Amino acid sequence: MPTKTTFCRICESLCGIEVDVNEDRVTDIRPDRAHVATGGFACKKGLRQHALYGSPDRLTRPMRRTGDRWEPVEWEQAYADIGTRLNAIIDAHGADSVAMYVGTAAGFSVLHPVFAQAFMGAIGSRNNYASATQDCANKFAVAEHMYGFPFIQPFPDLPRTQCLIIVGANPMVSKWSFLQVPNPRKHINAIKAHGGRVIVVDPRRTETAKAAGEHLFIRPGSDVYFYLSFLHELVRQNGTDAARIAEHGAGWEAIRRIADEWPADRTEPLTGITAADLERLVATYIAAEGAALYCSTGVNMGAHGTLAFWLQEIINFVSGNLDRPGGTLVGRGIIDFAAFGKKNGLLVSDERSRVGGFRKTNDAFPGGILADEILTPGKGKIRALIVTGGNPLLTMADGDKLARAFADLDLLVTLDILPTETATAGHYMLPCTTPLERPDLPFIFPLMLGMQTQPYLQATEAILPPTGQAKDETTIYAELAQACGRPLFGSRLFQGVVNLSQRLNRITRGERGVPQRFWLSLLLRLCGQKGFRHHLGHGRLRAPNTGGDFLGRRIYTASGKVELAPAALLEAIKGLDPTAESQTAPLRLITKREVATHNSFGHNDPQFLRNDFDRNYVYMHPDDAEQRQLAEDALADVCTENARIRLPVKYSQDLLRGVVAVPHGWGHQASGQKVASASAGVNVNLLARSGVAHVDPLSGMSMLTGLPVTVQPAPDARVGANWSGIP
Repeated sequence: MPTKTTFCRICESLCGIEVDVNEDRVTDIRPDRAHVATGGFACKKGLRQHALYGSPDRLTRPMRRTGDRWEPVEWEQAYADIGTRLNAIIDAHGADSVAMYVGTAAGFSVLHPVFAQAFMGAIGSRNNYASATQDCANKFAVAEHMYGFPFIQPFPDLPRTQCLIIVGANPMVSKWSFLQVPNPRKHINAIKAHGGRVIVVDPRRTETAKAAGEHLFIRPGSDVYFYLSFLHELVRQNGTDAARIAEHGAGWEAIRRIADEWPADRTEPLTGITAADLERLVATYIAAEGAALYCSTGVNMGAHGTLAFWLQEIINFVSGNLDRPGGTLVGRGIIDFAAFGKKNGLLVSDERSRVGGFRKTNDAFPGGILADEILTPGKGKIRALIVTGGNPLLTMADGDKLARAFADLDLLVTLDILPTETATAGHYMLPCTTPLERPDLPFIFPLMLGMQTQPYLQATEAILPPTGQAKDETTIYAELAQACGRPLFGSRLFQGVVNLSQRLNRITRGERGVPQRFWLSLLLRLCGQKGFRHHLGHGRLRAPNTGGDFLGRRIYTASGKVELAPAALLEAIKGLDPTAESQTAPLRLITKREVATHNSFGHNDPQFLRNDFDRNYVYMHPDDAEQRQLAEDALADVCTENARIRLPVKYSQDLLRGVVAVPHGWGHQASGQKVASASAGVNVNLLARSGVAHVDPLSGMSMLTGLPVTVQPAPDARVGANWSGIP
């Protein structure tokens, strides 16, 4: 039985794995103990991925809706019909009447997002949407303001830090975001073993907080005030590096004046963190020989996520910890992608949305206005949507409104491996290959930006042949563009090279489609690397992160300095109203991730949905539940102004009083996945609001955590569907 070496592409950890294959079927997956960076670690999701990909519900042929039925069609028929319908829509209403939504899964392949964008360039539409405006676009917006390019994302130097403060992140379950860190527990233990400290600030005593051993509760949505007082205290305790600020920063005095107004005793009633605790926390940060503040989705997706992240980056810089060993570093990819992108205008478009006038962030409009762009009449109304590698009906705010919008589309096409909720609401489902069925390189963060604790490069061959008639997304987009009669990227030269590579692929390998291995090898060589074959195996180490190579060298603002006080952010923070931030509702809702599943992807494996894990719950502190006469396992209605959902109660002493938590990614009853659709979980994002008034103008983010809610006993015993509607 042959064993093949590859790497997992479910999350940023990209863990090395060994795969046993028998007659084109995976029989076992194990961690690759010889991998140069992940060294024998892989999580249970990665080790069960073949069960998810091998589901009986797997899409293996193109499917077309006919009335209320789905029927298989041949690829040529699907391409011809989709191309004809897209051309008719474009001819009648313009290119911007076609939009694309790119989900997280697309980002874990190098060629997929490139060819998706090439197709949008072919039809001439600017209407790109992405899952980033649900969980991380605030970081892209801040990076563009401060450093000149959205993908400049400093990360903690975990191997050398002496003080790591984690705010609103749970890497023990979710891994690190924007940083490849396999085996989070190992890194946390290593920091503690060499005398460092890991301190978690979160409304819940998370798995990471328990591993760290130090935890401070914070009220949801108050992160911006925590960071303001942290900065105030940093100045008061003489923790700033005046020489570094003067040499590499711009706008510090304006920021300092704002920080002066936010002493810890002013924010204590807002955050719940005492002034004494905050003073000790800042003192610990200052005293460390290398310290880092780090945040993720718990901050990103809440109120003022953009301002909070901006303040965090200011603190890491003015304290002297940015570009310092043990502090935060900016990695190096195999090319300087930020310099290339800035020079060529990539990902820094000034285009504005038709609805609300929102500027693109990282080349994507806010997902929170997608429904309005479909439902609002007039020139530029979206009439066709292509969804690639995502499931917006479950992952975006206000799924009920989005479902109504999708029903209004003239054409909805999905590219996926399973019939998701979004796919079953559409007109065509196009079957794609899984990560095990394609050659690949690590996705763009480690490849182009060096966001790795241990920099390395690895290539993988396809482990399995495509299942049924499934095709890789590069081929699908190339053939869709051909069906529309439009060249990829609007470039006949690029289209000619693609066509030539396809012809050579047929002649030399007897295969149809875009030869991904050729394009991956070409990419490596264009970046000054050896070809694809050289990087097969257990990974090849690259130069380690050192620090001291970013400030003054790789900043792409007009001034060449870290812009601490961009006008838009400065204006927004001056407009903060702390009186409006008080706990107007008795409870605040946060989301929660679970180790056995992965966002909305992963609930279709019966091994993961066992015993009482066939649904999500509303987790409550026992005192909050008993005050509302809610026994454990009793049904409760969780309500906002937008909707209500009904689910059972679970007690948790790990929650701050006044905080409830509901895991996200559930609510599969309308999908075509037999195991997932039989679960009783509900979609927590129904509670969040979409539309112009509910989108952060700085980043395009929707507010998906920290929502004010009420929780009350359900008036009857009905369960199952998402009980929505204004309560």
